[in-house]
Amino acid sequence: MVIFMRGKKQEALIDRKEFYSNLTRLALPIALQSLMLASVAAGDALMLGKVAQNEMTAVSLATQIQFVQNMFIMAVTGAGAILGAQYWGKGDRHTLEDIFNIMLRFSGIVSLIFFLGCELVPGLLMHIFTHDEALIVIGSSYLRIAGWSYLFTGVSQCYLTIMKVSDHVKPGALISSCAVLLNICLNAVFIFGLFGVPGMQARGAALATTISRIIELALCIAVSKKESYICPAFDRFMRVPGQLKSDFIRQCLPLMGGSLCWGVGFTSYTAIMGHVGTDAAAANSVAAVVRDLICCMCNGIGSAAGIIVGNELGAGRLDMGRAYGIKLKNLSYVIGFISTALVLAVTPLVVRMVILTDQARGYLTGMMVIMSVYMIGRCVNTVTINGVLDGGGDTLFDMYSLIVCMWLIAIPLALIGAFVLHWSPLAVYACTCLDEVGKIPWVMIRFRKYKWVQDLTR
Repeated sequence: MVIFMRGKKQEALIDRKEFYSNLTRLALPIALQSLMLASVAAGDALMLGKVAQNEMTAVSLATQIQFVQNMFIMAVTGAGAILGAQYWGKGDRHTLEDIFNIMLRFSGIVSLIFFLGCELVPGLLMHIFTHDEALIVIGSSYLRIAGWSYLFTGVSQCYLTIMKVSDHVKPGALISSCAVLLNICLNAVFIFGLFGVPGMQARGAALATTISRIIELALCIAVSKKESYICPAFDRFMRVPGQLKSDFIRQCLPLMGGSLCWGVGFTSYTAIMGHVGTDAAAANSVAAVVRDLICCMCNGIGSAAGIIVGNELGAGRLDMGRAYGIKLKNLSYVIGFISTALVLAVTPLVVRMVILTDQARGYLTGMMVIMSVYMIGRCVNTVTINGVLDGGGDTLFDMYSLIVCMWLIAIPLALIGAFVLHWSPLAVYACTCLDEVGKIPWVMIRFRKYKWVQDLTR
């Protein structure tokens, strides 16, 4: 039985200067990486929004397929990050190479399945999100090209995850950022038809994404060949220690359950708004881009929290890991209120930037105000659940909270409001934002049980 210090003794463990230095060193590159990735969606929305509302809406709906794929990839890389951070804290490089092998095997299978779906049945996938034939045709043409990028995404994310947990977070962020900048530049070339290239509109956005993903993976492989980096151990690629594989699956399955609950739930929100009406779907597409951009700050701190806490716990310093967890949880509220202020501040600018009907513009303004409240819950839960709790291997709670708050409350309310009671699109959108804010008390109760304070290494 482990007995923890309390009160001021716990706080005294933290060197504030060292804590903020480590947090900044890890969080800023990860937040930048998250920002750059979100900028691709923002670039697509802005550029396609200049072409036509249908082009922008169709691509926003089509990219939900990759969003679902990312849920599987996030579970695999998340499990690798949890174990990897602890084994890196312990100084076990050999086991980290085995973890890399496991990640590549699982991610490769997932990427192949989604690639085949986009190439063989793109129209069927688009029917999930909309009944508008014009949107289905545009979205299907996008998926047939973008599907090729899904083959490379899973592999590159494994490389970037290993870089993140092995003190190479800056090179990983730089690679990802360069790929995103290339994607945005190619978007402009292929969407509008610059430098003699024919304008491809939605298909141009898909081609830009595919080219940038290929280059991103090539850079990851080239950089990882350096001596200080962790590479896949191909000589034992199919010979993973049974106990390690069991530990990986034990972390991965709850993460996958939670990721799917959250990812499919978020996709359901998009599908519900898509069926409410074209104007509501367009406004929701723009609001989603803004949400993803502003969430980059909490995403960076959440990922850094998992690494910081995991390193301490893996090294056997449980009291220090607990103290860091408490500090990071408190910081998440500050980030939440800052994010709320940012949403409100950019609302007038965002509403003027894209071409929307007057009805869609009114919906967008209302959605931004609702989202400003949602951001508090999103930031607190991202840092506390996906950072601190996951860093200590407490991965099952996320799935439980999502099943209750999202699937038993938010989604049924949104469905009833949209298709039975015929509420306004803003009321339906508010229902889709209930889950993050509503589960904060439950998250705090779970946090204070300190089940996440555990060393997972062997």
